[in-house]
Amino acid sequence: MAARADGASAPFLPRIARVRSRRRETHDTWSLALDAAGMAGEPGQFNMLYAFGIGEIPVSVSSDAAATGPLVHTIRAVGAVSEALAALRPGAALGLRGPFGTTWPLAEAAGGDLVIVAGGLGLAPLRGAIRRALAERGRYGRIAVLYGTRSPADILYRSEVERWRRLDVEVAVTVDHADQRWHGNVGVVTKLIGRAGFAAAHATAFVCGPEIMMRFTASALEAAGIAPARIHLSLERNMKCAVGQCGRCQFGGSLICRDGAVMRYDRVRPLLTIREL
Repeated sequence: MAARADGASAPFLPRIARVRSRRRETHDTWSLALDAAGMAGEPGQFNMLYAFGIGEIPVSVSSDAAATGPLVHTIRAVGAVSEALAALRPGAALGLRGPFGTTWPLAEAAGGDLVIVAGGLGLAPLRGAIRRALAERGRYGRIAVLYGTRSPADILYRSEVERWRRLDVEVAVTVDHADQRWHGNVGVVTKLIGRAGFAAAHATAFVCGPEIMMRFTASALEAAGIAPARIHLSLERNMKCAVGQCGRCQFGGSLICRDGAVMRYDRVRPLLTIREL
């Protein structure tokens, strides 16, 4: 797994970033493109975003630092801080600490097939990895992007997902609840795994979504033949300080902000079955 970044020489001190643009993704989710020189972050990492006078939250990087363009974070407005951040207009300032955390192991996945499974907002932390893999398409065998969400109206990055379909990528989307205009898959995302074309013996999987979805997805990927050491999950549990000091995100003997959020399934599988851990 790629080495983590140290966030900054003063990791508790936010730096100022400004909103370049704001785009609505769904009824409650927005993407903020930020002017934040030197604070890009690699796919899989996260930043702490601070709404002045309200507080800060961890938000995964949704852009690819290897590509030109602004730093992007996709935020679901579900609390005081996230609502304040999602409401920021172009030109507004916010605080930013980071980048923190481990990255999606794209280099380790090179030479084999890549299976990317996302649930709901979990597509946001995977978006940068997908973009990087497409920019370096020749390094991988088959690439499968499997995405499940609640309803057609909750699909993130809808136009971009459609563009991925036109590239050398297998894209499958499923919803829990269809409407009359939806003619695609209906059901949980794990049902898509058996239909995806990948060589399990040489495949690597990246998974992000609600924790129960990741647990069942990792189990299904293992049953399909992918080694647990080649299945990687993004666990974003109660992160507060982002530098391994407060202990809020302790998960067994690990601290998610320090040792994750991207972690190998074989290392966390025993912990995922412990209730209320």
